[in-house]
Amino acid sequence: MEENSSRTDVTRFAEKVRMLKEQIAQVVVGQEQTVDLVLTAILANGHVLIEGVPGVAKTLLARLVARLIDADFSRVQFTPDLMPSDVLGTTVFNMKSQEFDFHPGPVFADIVLVDEINRAPAKTQAALFEVMEERQVTIDGESHPMGEIYTILATQNPVEQEGTYKLPEAQTDRFMMKISMGYPSIDEEVEILTRHHRHTTLTRLENIQPMITKEELLAMRRQIEQVFVEPSLLRYIAAIVQQTRTSKTVFLGASPRASVAILQAAKAFALMQGRDFVTPEDIQTVAPSVLQHRLLLTAEAEMEGHTPLKIAQRLINKVEVPK
Repeated sequence: MEENSSRTDVTRFAEKVRMLKEQIAQVVVGQEQTVDLVLTAILANGHVLIEGVPGVAKTLLARLVARLIDADFSRVQFTPDLMPSDVLGTTVFNMKSQEFDFHPGPVFADIVLVDEINRAPAKTQAALFEVMEERQVTIDGESHPMGEIYTILATQNPVEQEGTYKLPEAQTDRFMMKISMGYPSIDEEVEILTRHHRHTTLTRLENIQPMITKEELLAMRRQIEQVFVEPSLLRYIAAIVQQTRTSKTVFLGASPRASVAILQAAKAFALMQGRDFVTPEDIQTVAPSVLQHRLLLTAEAEMEGHTPLKIAQRLINKVEVPK
C-alpha cells in the first residue's frame, strides 16, 4: 500500500513539473535543457547562476520561474555604485519612537532575482554571502531569518569586461548550479520571429498565473529526501569530485559542498523524470553545471583554450560508470 502511495506521489511530482515546463514554453522558446536544470536546482533547494550573452532571455526565464511560484518576489539590478545597504537594508532612526527601525532591502523576499550579478564590486557581492549560505541577514548584531523557500536566481553576461567584476570564489561556491544559456537553433529563432511577427502568440508575463504554492514547493523538496540512491552511486559522485582535485588542468578543485549539490540535484532530476531512484545518467546530466563554476583552471589550460565546463565534462567521462 505504501509503495503505491509513494508511486502516486512520484507521478504527481512529474506531472507538476511537466505543467511548469509547458507554461515556460509558452513564453521562452527552446532552451529545454536550461529550463530542466533551473527547475532541478530550485526543487533541490539551491541557488542558480544563469550565464549567457545579452538577449538570450536569461532575465525573462528567471522572472518567469519566479512568477510560476506563488511567493514573494523581488529584483535587484546590480550596478557598480550599489552599496551593501542597498541590497540588505538599513537601520533608520525613528524620531517618533526615539528608536532605530530596520528597513529591509530587496534581498528580503522568497525568490530574489539578482540581475547582472557581476556588475557590483566585491563589498556588495560579500553582502550576499551570509544570506545565500545561512538564509539569514545580520544587521547591527541582529539576525533576520528568511522564509523556508528562500532562493536566489542570478544572471550574468560572460563576454563583457567593461564595468564588470569577477565573482569571489566563496560566492560562486554558494550557487548550486551555474547554467550556461546558449543561442537558439535556427528553427527556434524562426519560432521566436514568428511569435513576434504575429503578436497573437506572445504570452505576456503579466498573464502568467502561479502554478505552485510555497507549501507545494516545500512538499516537493521534502519528497526529494525519499529518493533512493545506490551506495555505488555515492562512490561515483565522490570519484567525479575527486577527479577535479587531482587533474593537472585544474588549479583548484571542487569542495565537498559540490558533492552534496550533485547528490541533491540528481535526486531532484530523477523525480522530475518520474522515478524515485537515481541513475548514473541523472548524475551525468547535473554534474557539469554543479562543477563548472567551482573549478579554477591552471594558466596553461586556459591558454590552450579549455573552459571549466569542457574540463568538468572530460573529468566526468574519465570516471568509470557503476553497473
